[in-house]
Amino acid sequence: MKNTKILIIGSSNTDMTVKTDKLPKPGETLLGGVFALGAGGKGANQAVAARRLGGDVTLICKVGNDLFGQNSVKHYEEEGLDVSNVLISDKPSGVALITVDADAENSIVVAPGANMDFTDEDVKKISKAVKECGILLLQLEIPIDTVLKVAKMGYEAGAMVVINPAPAAKLPEEIFKYISLFIPNETELTTFSGIEVSDEQTAISAAKAMNAKGVGKVIVTMGSKGSLLWDGKESRTIKAHKVKAVDTTAAGDTYCGALCVALSEGKTLYEAIEFATSASSLTVQKMGAQDSIPYRKDII
Repeated sequence: MKNTKILIIGSSNTDMTVKTDKLPKPGETLLGGVFALGAGGKGANQAVAARRLGGDVTLICKVGNDLFGQNSVKHYEEEGLDVSNVLISDKPSGVALITVDADAENSIVVAPGANMDFTDEDVKKISKAVKECGILLLQLEIPIDTVLKVAKMGYEAGAMVVINPAPAAKLPEEIFKYISLFIPNETELTTFSGIEVSDEQTAISAAKAMNAKGVGKVIVTMGSKGSLLWDGKESRTIKAHKVKAVDTTAAGDTYCGALCVALSEGKTLYEAIEFATSASSLTVQKMGAQDSIPYRKDII
């Protein structure tokens, strides 16, 4: 790949995480354990992962003109991200309330705030950055209309458009033809394809359905079962590493960021998935979102 610039457009949140023995039932109050305050949001998580793993990364997000937003941007600068295109909103910065149980399962409530305040004027402001990147990575924690417009812009400029469709939301059919690489989990792939994904064969059928909609290649992430690549002609399964998971919050985001870094370095898609699998296996062994994301030196 000649243009190695990775542009990630997405959400920035401040994560407030509490560790508990179990997730609370409706109406139940639990006495929790460790509390952690940290930077999060799928867009920011993926950007930090890509940067720590060696990528040339620009992050575009929208934050409030408040303490959470100011601290987040300062943190991204310290991580080495290009934040020259970060947008400021008069709405509060996004926050996420996260509960993690003893089995590393989590329950998350997000107040998106400024993340959902992207406007047509903002899209114009960031168009130069979109047109100059080699890889454009998007998620669905910002307005879908914004995702559509920048995906089209990136596609027309010749970028590899990568979409991690999380959290699952209704997408306009037009967007699929702009997507080079689609990275859903099993639940998300079920939502977008209309095919219930329960095993390798149904995952392939669902990936083929996405091809029919215009998507290029599909990688289905399947947690402890690993991931499945459908390249439009054949499938390959990449096994997950066997590790003791303590918090899966940022595993998918680390995977996406790592994958883009490997692709920007000229690795094959299969090699990129192996690299992403290694990175995400390190992430699940630590608590927190960005606190758990590894550095390049950590990957053997």
